[in-house]
Order: sequence, then structure tokens, then C-alpha cells
Amino acid sequence: MSDMYLADITGKLQSESTRKGFGRGLLEAGKRDVNVVAACADLTESTQMSLFKAEFPERFIEIGVAEQNLATVGAGMAAMGKIPFVSSYAAFSPGRNWEQIRTTACLNERPVKIVGSHAGLSVGPDGATHQMLEDIALMRVLPNMIVIAPCDSVEAEKATLALAADKVHPGYLRLAREDTPIITTSKTPFEIGKAYVLEQGIDVTIIATGTMTYQALVAAEKLYKDGIEAEIVHVPTIKPLDAETILKSVRKTGCVVTVEEGQINGGLGGAIAELLAENLPSPMRRIGMKDHFGESGEPSELREHFGLDTKHIRLAAHEVTDKKDKRG
Repeated sequence: MSDMYLADITGKLQSESTRKGFGRGLLEAGKRDVNVVAACADLTESTQMSLFKAEFPERFIEIGVAEQNLATVGAGMAAMGKIPFVSSYAAFSPGRNWEQIRTTACLNERPVKIVGSHAGLSVGPDGATHQMLEDIALMRVLPNMIVIAPCDSVEAEKATLALAADKVHPGYLRLAREDTPIITTSKTPFEIGKAYVLEQGIDVTIIATGTMTYQALVAAEKLYKDGIEAEIVHVPTIKPLDAETILKSVRKTGCVVTVEEGQINGGLGGAIAELLAENLPSPMRRIGMKDHFGESGEPSELREHFGLDTKHIRLAAHEVTDKKDKRG
């Protein structure tokens, strides 16, 4: 692995939730630009906007449990030249206020930054109502919308700063609740619209986003012992998609597995399937939620139950490489 990343992915890694990185990033963005403002739907501590609120109380608005108003107030502030970050649980924003985001932010081309915390299965015991699995699909379809799912808290901090610096586009930042391994460093590059090859390989391309990139890296270590060299491509920006990096990798390996903690229909798996169908049809398997809602349970139990763990990534890699070999 590049020295821009932590080399021993199977060793003891520090863990922290991506929402913690967002909190630090928003605070720093506020220090860099007086036009950065924040609003929250009564979840300031949970979404980690509390750091910004404490430092810049005059630039923070508590909207209350009114997510539709949250989006429209954000769009109004953006119309006045501000860079607003609006946060809630992803189940509620964009889950409850998608139409307001569509009409007031995207249609009017306002740089509102929507922060959806507690996304994916990692909400765990809170169950299906709060496990937002459709958000990537919902936001990816919106014109002008940037969609980012950072792999760890360090990348989340960088993504927040990058979104704050973009004064043109609306953006969606997907965050997890649980602590997850930190696999990047301060030297790790991050740029909106870029994908990154974390491991070189020749047999299969594994494309992952968000905190599932760690699971993909662990699977790659096990696949290597099986005699399969997997190329790991981390895609923090799901829209705009880095087609050049992805297609270059798949041309080399000839097959692909996508990995995400959300619905594969319309999510990362859907985006990659669309890209390959139009440019490079290849054997493909998609790891993610397959037209199911979540359930209550511990995050690790749920990943295993729904086939989002390293074992299933490994099996999918074997399947596509076998299919490639038989076809070729």
C-alpha cells in the first residue's frame, strides 16, 4: 500500500467515527471563511456541529425538528452569499426533505452542503427506520449535486474543507455513526471527483466507498493468500465519478466487485454498472443492500447477515475472476 495510507491494514488501527472528522473540518472551515454558516435539526451533538456552534454561535442556527425548513433556510442563506452546512440524520435529511433540496438548492444552483449523519447499517440497534440505505441513490440523481462518502474521520475532515471551498455546487456528505478504522493519514490526497488506487492488483478490481473501503482492504489481504491479486479502488466521490481511474483499473483486471453500505440499486454499484455498460462491459458483482431494508442488530452482525462483510467480498471476487477466466 502507498505510504500515503497506513500499511498494516490487518493490524491494530485507531478508530473514530467519520462524523467526528466532519466536526473538526467544519470548525476549521469556519475559521478560514466567515461566510461558512451552519444549521441543524436538533441534533447538534450527534452530528458534531457542536464544535462550530461553540466557536461561532452567531453563525449557527438551531432549526429544530423541521428538516424541510432546514433545507430551505440553507438555500436562502446560500442565496445571500453564505456557504451553509445543514445537518441531521440521513434518514431525515435527505430522507424527509428531498424535494426541498431538489427545488431550492439544486434547481437554483445554490451551494448548500447537506450532511447526512448516521447513514447505513452502522446505526445498528436503531433499526430499519433509521438505517438510511437509499441516500446515495437519492442524491446521485439530482443535477448539480456532489456526493461524497469518506472512508474514515481523517478523510471526512478533508472532504468537509473541500466542500466549503466549493462556492458553486450543492453537496452531500455521508457520515457514519459508529467508530471505524482510520486508514488514511494527513498526507493522503483528497480531491472532489477523484478515486484512488490503494492496492495494485492484476486479477480483479474491487471498488469501494465510505467506511466499506476498510472491509475491501481486509478482503484483499485474504484474497492474496488465495492467489488472487485484487486492485482496490477507493471512491470517496460517487458523483462526479472518476471514470478515468475506474476504467483504467478494470481494463487491467477484466472484472470488478463494488462494495458499499447502501442500496446497490442507484448507489455506487449502480453508478459503476452504468459506467461499464456504456464503456467497458465486464463481469461484475455488487456487494451492498440488495432491495432489502435493514434490521436491528450490532453493525458487525448486520454486515454479516446482509453479506457486506469481508467473507462475501472475497466470495464475490472469486466468482467474477472465475467468470472472467471462463469467458476469456
